[in-house]
Amino acid sequence: MKITPLDIQHQQFSVRLRGFDVGEVDRFLELVADTFEEVHGENERLKEKVHRLRKEKEAIKSREDTFRKTLLEAQGVIEHMKENAEKKARTIIDQAQLKADQIVNRAHNRLGKLHGDIAELKRMEEEILKAEKLESLGVLAGGLAHDFNNVLTTILGNVSMAKYQASPESDIFELLSEVEAASKRAQSLTNQLLTFAKGGAPVKETASLADIIKESSGFVMSGSKSVCELSIADNLWPVEVDVGQISQVIHNIIINANQAMPEGGVIKIRAGNLIIDEGNERQLKPGRYVRMSFNDEGMGISEKHLSKIFDPYFTTKHAGSGLGLAATYSIIRRHGGIITVETQMEIGTTFHICLPASEKPVPDKERAELLTGKGKILVMDDEAPLRKMYGMVLGKLGYTSEFAEDGDEALRMAKEAKQASKPYDAAILDLTIPGGMGGKEAIQKLLEIDPEIRAIVSSGYADDPVMADFQEYGFKGRLAKPFEFGALSNVLHEVIKGE
Repeated sequence: MKITPLDIQHQQFSVRLRGFDVGEVDRFLELVADTFEEVHGENERLKEKVHRLRKEKEAIKSREDTFRKTLLEAQGVIEHMKENAEKKARTIIDQAQLKADQIVNRAHNRLGKLHGDIAELKRMEEEILKAEKLESLGVLAGGLAHDFNNVLTTILGNVSMAKYQASPESDIFELLSEVEAASKRAQSLTNQLLTFAKGGAPVKETASLADIIKESSGFVMSGSKSVCELSIADNLWPVEVDVGQISQVIHNIIINANQAMPEGGVIKIRAGNLIIDEGNERQLKPGRYVRMSFNDEGMGISEKHLSKIFDPYFTTKHAGSGLGLAATYSIIRRHGGIITVETQMEIGTTFHICLPASEKPVPDKERAELLTGKGKILVMDDEAPLRKMYGMVLGKLGYTSEFAEDGDEALRMAKEAKQASKPYDAAILDLTIPGGMGGKEAIQKLLEIDPEIRAIVSSGYADDPVMADFQEYGFKGRLAKPFEFGALSNVLHEVIKGE
């Protein structure tokens, strides 16, 4: 136990009282007073100390409260910062996700476009291969048509000669006429081959569209379940056309109409005259036209296919090439005409074709066959049977003839005749000489030798540009193989007489 100064003084006071010294009372009282003062002073000091301790405690509490408040505020700031950080993080994550989605979408789009480009490249590659195959077939078809036309020329020439020697009332004349008609049908087939092979400019002549329609429709519908019903105006205007190409157009449309009716039906063909005014919806030049319409009773053409029917290689048929209507459209446009289509599902389809009418009359073929003349004719052709046929026909028409197998020989003969002052009155030059100089090259050199010579270009390639624009190359006339007896006499008469 701790002994304080007050305890010591208390013990001393107790000892002194037991001895009780009166003289010491004053000192005792002084001692008591001093002790009291000391005790009182100690109490005051304790009070001050307690007061200070309370003040310090209050200060500590105040600091604790301030610290606690600061801590709470800091926690609030931290929570706010945390929330903001989470929001920013979410925003950044969302933006990153959006950016990533955009990148993925662009990647998908580019990948889809790439797949589309690859598919388009594959389609183009297939089209190129198809075009190369068609080009190869075209070259083959053109060569076959050229050679076949040479054969037909020999046949038709000899048939024409035989008919002139037969009586029109005899059976042999009738048989020869049938052979001649069959040869003409074969000629239309070779013309179709040539159009397929080259698709060149039309070699136009004034013709009767009514005759072309009748002959072509009858030929196509042979053996078909369908029939053609014709309605042709009696006063149908003539047209300036390539007969072979227009025949092909009619064939293509009738074949399509027939295929649209597997069980058979009626194909209605109408032809009439039409006058087109300015600002017409058909976008044609104003003037006179002849319109043909072909109507079938088939299933019709769907709307999604209607805009593509004239596209090359487009077809809905498993065995189709997609070239028929494309060639038809091209031929009509090259003739300055237009082709349109109307269709209704489950009802049928109608094709309309407008072609410019001609002011010229259709030539009288019978009159052309009777034209004879006089003069010396140079014939250049590599086919021996053709040269022989030329000799007989020209002789029958009253002309003398001399022959060359190629351009070099023809130039030599023309030079010698000119030097001998016995020039040729006309020359018939075959356009194509395999392995030798053809008519296109020969005419330029021939005109240098004899500027007055009147040359006629002849070819089995009836749609060659030289045949279409023969005058631009220096020729005075043209003769498409195969030709009839009358056609040869007519062109010679026109060239020599200058008509």
